[in-house]
Amino acid sequence: MTSEQNRTLVKQAWRSFSTRDKDLIAMFFTKDAEWLAPPGNATAVALGGSHHIVGRDAIVHFLTVDFPRLFVADVTVDFRGFHAAGDVVVVEETMQATLANGNAYRNDYCFVFELRDGLIHRVREYMDTANGHRMVFGDS
Repeated sequence: MTSEQNRTLVKQAWRSFSTRDKDLIAMFFTKDAEWLAPPGNATAVALGGSHHIVGRDAIVHFLTVDFPRLFVADVTVDFRGFHAAGDVVVVEETMQATLANGNAYRNDYCFVFELRDGLIHRVREYMDTANGHRMVFGDS
């Protein structure tokens, strides 16, 4: 696939995440897909999960079941860029939401999507982990 086709695929995948439609979301990932975030990030800690999610089914479960348990309302994403080069698409964004504890959440993210055979094979997620911990757990 071309860089532009890969960029379009990642945009479509991202739109599918908000639907919480398990079958739709699953269509975008390889069976052996991985999602890697920084160890100890607030989302993984708060949900009692791992920073390294392995397998399409586990990723779909995170996006449709776990994510909405922490980010309970008013989830919005302000995309600042979708940059594609070959089979790699980089997404820059700011996410806002209301957390399960009632706190407001706002954090900047960078996602690196690696595609294989027209599907997402690996996602590397980067964010301000200290900021995330302050919003999820309070100042410490």
